[in-house]
Amino acid sequence: MLELPVWFEVGSLIVLTLILIGDLLLVLKRPHVPSMKESTLWVVFYVVLALIFAGMMFWLGDAEHGGQFLAGWLTEYSLSIDNLFVFVIIMARFSVPRKLQQEVLMVGIIIALVLRGIFILLGAQLIENFSWIFYIFGAWLVWTAIQQVRGDHEDEDSETFVVRMLRKRVRLTDEYDGVKLRTTIDGKRFFTPMLIVFVAIGTTDLLFALDSIPAIFGITQSAFIVFTANVFALMGLRQLYFLLGGLLERLEYLKYGIAFILAFIGVKLVLHAMHVNELPFINGGEHIEWAPEISTWMSLGVILAAMAVATVASLVKARVDANRRGHKLMDEVPHFTDDTERQGR
Repeated sequence: MLELPVWFEVGSLIVLTLILIGDLLLVLKRPHVPSMKESTLWVVFYVVLALIFAGMMFWLGDAEHGGQFLAGWLTEYSLSIDNLFVFVIIMARFSVPRKLQQEVLMVGIIIALVLRGIFILLGAQLIENFSWIFYIFGAWLVWTAIQQVRGDHEDEDSETFVVRMLRKRVRLTDEYDGVKLRTTIDGKRFFTPMLIVFVAIGTTDLLFALDSIPAIFGITQSAFIVFTANVFALMGLRQLYFLLGGLLERLEYLKYGIAFILAFIGVKLVLHAMHVNELPFINGGEHIEWAPEISTWMSLGVILAAMAVATVASLVKARVDANRRGHKLMDEVPHFTDDTERQGR
C-alpha cells in the first residue's frame, strides 16, 4: 500500500481542526434549535466532505487507502448514531432545555474526539509492539456485540451511580443557568445540573471509545485513517441529532445491525491475529496460514449491507405499526424543532 503524502496528512488535520473550531464558534455565537432544512444541509455537507476526502485518498494514495477510510468512516458513523440514542436519553433524563442542547452536544463531540485521540495513540502503540492484542480486540468486540443485542442503550446503573456520587459530594441547583457549570444563588456558589449532564456524556463517550477504536483498528492499522474516520463520523453528529429527532427511537433494529458489524469485525480481528500469530502456546508460536484475511472491500460490503438492512427493516416496522394505529409514520415522529415552533406561537 502506497504512503500518503505528508503534506496531505498535515493539511487535512489543519483543515479539519479549523472546520471544528468554526462549528464550535457558530454554536457559541448563535445558540438555537436548528430547523429541519438547516440540519439537513449541514449533514449533507459533512457527508459530501467525507466522500471528497475519500476520493482524494483514492487519488493520492490507492484503492486500499480509500476503501479503508470508507469502511472505517461508515463503521464509526454507525457507532456514532448509536451514541445518539444515549444522548437522547441523557437530554430527556436531565430535562436539558432545547436551546441548550446544541452546546451540550458540541461539548460531547469534543470530549469524544479527545478520548478517541488518546485511545488511537495507545492502540497504535499496542498494535505496533504486540500483535497478540488483536486477539483481545476481537474478543472484546464479539462480547460487545452480544451485550448490544441483549441490553439496551440506557446503562441506567452506571449513570445513576455517577449522579448519586455527584449529589453526595457537590451542591447542585435544580435549574440550569445557560451552559454554566456553576452559578450564584443568594451569595452562595452552586453547581448546576449541567455538571451532571457533561459527566454523563463524558462517561458515555468513554464507553463508546472503548468499542469504536478496536472496531476501526480491525479495518486499518493506519493511525491517520483511524483518526480522520472518527473526526468525519463525529462532524455533523450534532446536526444529525436534530435532523433525526424522534425517528431515532423508531430505528428498532439498528442495534442488531451495529451488533452484527461489531461481531464481524471482531471475528476478522481474531482471524488476523491467527494469521500473524506469535503466541508460543498457540500453534507453537507459528503463523496459522489457513486463517483467512478478510479484505477491506468485503468489510465495506458487509458494513453497508448490515446498516441498510437494519435501517430499512426498522423503518418498515415503524411504518406498519403506525398504520395499525391509523397514522402515518412521520405524523407520529415529532421533530425536535416542533416544540420550539409551537412555543413561539
